[in-house]
Amino acid sequence: MTDSHILTLSCPDQTGIVHAVTGVLAERSGNITDAAQFNDAATDRFFMRVQFTLPPGEVDALRAAFGALGERLRMKWELHRADARLRTVLMVSKLGHCFNDLLFRYRSGLLPLDICAVVSNHRDYYQLAASYDIPFHHIPVTAATKAQAEARLLDLVGQESVELVVLARYMQVLSDDLCRALEGRAINIHHSFLPSFKGARPYTQAHERGVKIIGATAHYVTAELDEGPIIEQDIARVDHACDPQQLTNIGRDVECAVLARAVTWHAQHRVLLNGHKTVVFR
Repeated sequence: MTDSHILTLSCPDQTGIVHAVTGVLAERSGNITDAAQFNDAATDRFFMRVQFTLPPGEVDALRAAFGALGERLRMKWELHRADARLRTVLMVSKLGHCFNDLLFRYRSGLLPLDICAVVSNHRDYYQLAASYDIPFHHIPVTAATKAQAEARLLDLVGQESVELVVLARYMQVLSDDLCRALEGRAINIHHSFLPSFKGARPYTQAHERGVKIIGATAHYVTAELDEGPIIEQDIARVDHACDPQQLTNIGRDVECAVLARAVTWHAQHRVLLNGHKTVVFR
């Protein structure tokens, strides 16, 4: 009987990284089942994801060995069980298409998540959350209560040992402090018309301009609004015959698919940060 694990790492590019990593695995009888790597010439950094099996009882020794290797190679690394499901909070406001899509994929076994709570600033979807036996937390937000609302969210994240927060069309701007607290573990989705069509009714604005492409972007949340490292994007072609509602419907389908892929890749530890960009081992 063996256990499956996933190792991700990044470090300054140099000779012998792959040899060193695979050597440590071989010393502990690790058997590589999948591996991907990338050398970024622009940043002179090396990125790698390795999935492997390991005999029981070897993981602590492996962590110690990678600790020493990491210091020598100035390496950022993480080791995860491949079958571990990320404890996740979904956040939603009044637009439920992405929220509903993620719940369906979760119930169908298509997302490697453990959705432990739903947070919303409205009550619209408490019955939908209840139908999936997921606790629903109504945390209203106003200008006067924003700080207290975010404090309640962070308390929930801590109490539930949350590893991932997904903003499934949660229509509130997070404070800089909250963004920093959730850095690297919060994913947002929005249409890709930004920055051209800001504010309300972006698809109506796009229709008035005669756009030919509709897109969506999933990215990590940062203090720079809608400018975090991009995980996934996609588009759909449209034409003059589409009215604003048709554009909206097409756009929402793209948003659902893009967010689902981004969440899945993050949960499978396929996304590594590279400054303001990402490396995604699909």
